Amino acid sequence: MFYLSSSNPVKQNNHCLAKIANRRYFPAMSAAFTRRTLLATAAASLAAPAHAAPLRPLRFVPAGAVARPDPALANPVARAQTNMIWDMLYGQTAAGLATPQMVAGHDVSQDELTWRFRLRSGLRFHDGSKVRAADCVASIQRWAKRRAFGERLLRQTEQIRALDDNTFELRLTKPFPLMLTALGGDICVVLPERLALGDPQAPPDEIIGSGPFRYAPGADGQPGFDRFPAYRPAQGPAEFTSGGKQANVDRVDWLALTDPAGIAAALQRGDIDWWHDPLVELLPSLRAAPGVRVSVGDPTGVMPILCFNHTQAPFNNPRLRRAILLAVDQDEFLQAAMGSEPEMTRAGIGVFTPGQPFANDAGLDVLTSPRDIDLVRKLVVQSGYRGEPVVLLSPSDIPRIQALTQVANDMFERIGLKVDYISLEWQALIQRRTSKAPASAGGWGAFCTSYSGLATASPATHLPLRATGEQAVTGWPTSRRLESLREDWFDATDLVSQQTICRAIQRVVWEDVPYIPLGQWFTPTATRADMAGIVRAPFPVFWGVERSK
Repeated sequence: MFYLSSSNPVKQNNHCLAKIANRRYFPAMSAAFTRRTLLATAAASLAAPAHAAPLRPLRFVPAGAVARPDPALANPVARAQTNMIWDMLYGQTAAGLATPQMVAGHDVSQDELTWRFRLRSGLRFHDGSKVRAADCVASIQRWAKRRAFGERLLRQTEQIRALDDNTFELRLTKPFPLMLTALGGDICVVLPERLALGDPQAPPDEIIGSGPFRYAPGADGQPGFDRFPAYRPAQGPAEFTSGGKQANVDRVDWLALTDPAGIAAALQRGDIDWWHDPLVELLPSLRAAPGVRVSVGDPTGVMPILCFNHTQAPFNNPRLRRAILLAVDQDEFLQAAMGSEPEMTRAGIGVFTPGQPFANDAGLDVLTSPRDIDLVRKLVVQSGYRGEPVVLLSPSDIPRIQALTQVANDMFERIGLKVDYISLEWQALIQRRTSKAPASAGGWGAFCTSYSGLATASPATHLPLRATGEQAVTGWPTSRRLESLREDWFDATDLVSQQTICRAIQRVVWEDVPYIPLGQWFTPTATRADMAGIVRAPFPVFWGVERSK
C-alpha cells in the first residue's frame, strides 16, 4: 500500500520531507558510438535557438589543479565540474533540504520499506539519448560503492530495479529516514547505464551527463563547458544545487593560471571574468579596483583540521592527543591562514559545520577555555611521551595549509614535542600520508588539511570522523564508540534524535581525539562587476550567472 500520491510532485515531496523530518564523465568508432554522436548532434540542432553569434566565453580561474572530471571526487574544483555536467535526482537547498531535480516525485510504502521514484519527462543526456530509470539504478549502485552515505544505504537495500523507462524502485530491509538527503546531498549523479556499469573506482570512460553544461575541452586541452541546449531545468528558482538551474552563458572556459599577481591583473583588465579563491593578501587591491567585485561565495566555509597518525608513536597515545587538544588556539591558526581578514574567520568551532543542523557546543570549552601551555607541558610528560620525533608534513604549494602547519610546528615545540618539519608538494604529501611505516622509515606523524563545510555538516559525509582503523581515510583512528554513534544517527527517525546523537559524537571526539578542529574560514571570490546571478554555494556553480556585456 502506497501513500503520498499526488499530482503535484513538489507538494508531494515536501509532504514526505515534513513527515520524515518529524520522525526524518575516444573509444574506437563503432555503430553504437556513431549513433550516439548523431543523437547528440540532432539534439543540439533541434534545441538550439537561432540567434546571433555567441558572446565570448566566460573565463574562469579555479582555486586548484584542474583534472579530468570525476563525479566521485568531493573537493570544490571537482564538485564544480561535476555539477555542470551531471544532474542529480534531488537537489539541495542552502538549508540542506532535498528537493526534486530529475525526479517528478516519489511514493513511499506505509512501512517505509519501498520507495518508488518517477522521472520528469523530456530528460536527455548530452549524447541525445533519453534518461531512463535503468540509468538511475546503475548510477545509484555505482555511487554507493564509492561514497560512505551510499554504502550505508546499499547495506540495507534488498533490491533496486527499474520498473519501466520512467520509474525505479528501492526495496529496503529496514527504513532509511535519510533517503532523500542521500540522493540529494552526496554527489549521487546520474550517468548513462553503460558508463555507470564501468569500474566504480575509476572515472567514467566518457564524460556524458544530463546537466546544464556539456564537457567540451578547448583546442589546448584546457577544460571547457558548452551550454547544453536540450537541458530542461526543474521548476522554481535556483538555490545551491536545487531548482531551475538555467545556463545563461554559452560557454565557460577554465583557465589553469598559477601566478596570483598575473591573475589579479587580468581580472582588473577584464581578460578573465571570475577568480575563485584569490589570495587573501590581494583582496584589498581587488576591492579597490574599478570593475571588480569581491564577495564571499561559500556560506558553509572551510573547516581546517590537524590530523594524527594513530598507528605510530607518539600519536597512538590518546593521552598525548588529549593534551594537545588543550594547547590548540583556533584564533592563532586562523590568523596565520587568513591574515588581515578576521571577518572571514570564525573560532570556537567544534566537530560539525556552524549554521548547519548538527553543529553544537557540547564540551566545546576544551577548545574555547583559556590556553595554559605550562599545564599542557605537564600533561605531555604525564602522558608518557618519551621524546619520539613528530614528523610534521607541510605542503609547500598550498599557502593556507602551509601557514596552519607552521603554527602547529610552533605549538608542538612549545609544549615539549620534538618536531621533524618536512616541507614537500601537496601531491607528495598525499602519497606519504598513506604510509604506515615508522617515522625513521619514511612515515609521518601529523599534518594539516581542510574540508569544505558541506563535507563536515553531518556524520554521513564527515570523513575525519570515520574511526574504523585500517579502513579509515586519514590517520587510521579507531573508536568503536564513534562508529556506534554514527550507526545510531543513520537509524534515527527525527531531527531532534539526530542532534542529540551529534552532541554525543562531539563529546567522544574530545575524548578519543581522532583529529582536532582548527576553526572555520570563508572562501573569497572575485568577479568582474558586470557579472550577476552567482549562486552562493560551497563550490562555484554556473547556472544563473549572467553578464551584461
